[in-house]
Amino acid sequence: MIKRALFVFGLTLIFLASCRQQEFWQEGDILFQDGDCGDFCDAIRKVTQGYQGRDFSHNGLLIQEEGRWYVLEAIGTGVTKTPLDDFLNKHLDGEGKPKVMVGRLKSEYQDLVPKAIEEAKKHLGKPYDSVFDFENEAYYCSELIHFAFKAANGGEDLFTPKPMTYKDPDTGELFPIWINYFEKLNVEIPEGKLGLNPGGMSLESVLEMLELPM
Repeated sequence: MIKRALFVFGLTLIFLASCRQQEFWQEGDILFQDGDCGDFCDAIRKVTQGYQGRDFSHNGLLIQEEGRWYVLEAIGTGVTKTPLDDFLNKHLDGEGKPKVMVGRLKSEYQDLVPKAIEEAKKHLGKPYDSVFDFENEAYYCSELIHFAFKAANGGEDLFTPKPMTYKDPDTGELFPIWINYFEKLNVEIPEGKLGLNPGGMSLESVLEMLELPM
């Protein structure tokens, strides 16, 4: 009898936690993720720390379709639509919790969300921007979100592009991982060109940063 009661209690807690999460999400939330991609992620983290010193190497835009939640994201295979649960479970911490924090636009910018989502959806299926170039028809994660909200904001930047660096701040030398990466692509390293990264975006004043509900 006691075991059955504990089992029912456990199921109730899981149900309540699920309900809290469903009530928490809002379309237009930006999900900041601490990914595990080896030396590339290490280099990204070292160049820019995110909100409260957090490490973020990826982000995506939350949408809802037919009652289901998805994340629009630019990954290696291109711009895609990923079920929210799949996105959350890509990278977990030692306690099995998603390594994700949510950036929600402050109330005065919420009116931009529907148009930004509409703009982001136009890029579904487009290739990943492997050379991090604003001028091509490809997108990396932060670039996709930036241009979606820029279009929604009448062509004015909502998120602020900054000169990108591929240098180790401790040595001032280019990270070897980036040297090899761009050599294989046969392009120059875009040192100093404008761009965005997830860590820097998480510091933008237009966002309220939120922990996931447990």
